[in-house]
Amino acid sequence: MQYLKCRIYNMNLMKNKSLVSITDYSKDDYLRILALAEEFENRPDPAVFKDKVVATLFFEPSTRTRLSFESAVLKMGGRIIGFSDSSSSSVTKGETLYDTIKIVSNYCDLIVMRHPLEGAARFASELTSVPVINAGDGANQHPTQTLLDLYSILKTQGTLDNLTIFMVGDLKYGRTVHSLLMAMSQFQTTFHFVSPDELKMPEEYKYYLNCLGLKYTEQKDFNSNIASADIIYMTRVQKERFSDPIEYERTKNAYVLKNKMLDGTKENMKVLHPLPRVNEIDQDVDLNPKAYYFTQALNGVYVRQAIIASILGLK
Repeated sequence: MQYLKCRIYNMNLMKNKSLVSITDYSKDDYLRILALAEEFENRPDPAVFKDKVVATLFFEPSTRTRLSFESAVLKMGGRIIGFSDSSSSSVTKGETLYDTIKIVSNYCDLIVMRHPLEGAARFASELTSVPVINAGDGANQHPTQTLLDLYSILKTQGTLDNLTIFMVGDLKYGRTVHSLLMAMSQFQTTFHFVSPDELKMPEEYKYYLNCLGLKYTEQKDFNSNIASADIIYMTRVQKERFSDPIEYERTKNAYVLKNKMLDGTKENMKVLHPLPRVNEIDQDVDLNPKAYYFTQALNGVYVRQAIIASILGLK
């Protein structure tokens, strides 16, 4: 990608550095990861991870994130330990997160962790000498998803600068949109937030954009202004984040993207989604060349290879 040419990247700057929040990395760090992801995509190197062990601790269900991490490790020649469901761990016996992290860190070179509680990944990173990668902590952050989103945006748009992004759906509980906003704010992005009142972008993120002097709008009408979009970032309404089932039922079908709605949008516009989808994108959109979410998921393998390799100083 031309955007990444003629840059010098020193991956040792990131060695042994946990990735808990997208703000743990700088703009230059993002670009280093994206350049290395492109290298992994173009020239796979299965020997780079030999004799390394990664522990995947998923206290919350996951398909794409867990499998893409495991695929990334295996493709590089590494080994995996851990669990995909806390019910199969000693948590069911009453073991604390503190004890789990202390014990597991003795068995691995890196911990990848998903947990339903916000701040759990930061807590884990402060307990252990091995680096921790946050694979999602509640409604807080999902930094590796953001980096694969950046890679997907860069591959499809040829740049990260001065783009217009529509974020649609659950902007209150959606950790992916929170992390993506923080990252893309480094590239002079214009944001359009599309959501019902119950799921609006939290005030702290809008305050952050105000401090940076970046433009954003809030709207309820999905169809309004989408012709200006470079990226439409869809999200599902997450039932597991709602304490009130009535509120969930009221908002779950708030926005549905249909193929016809893409008529008149920019030729190079792409639809992204962190997945899984429920019914917020009709299946007829899948055949539209503007649908990119399945390739976006594939990009997660290359990006997570890049993150792991950089943290362990292997690349």
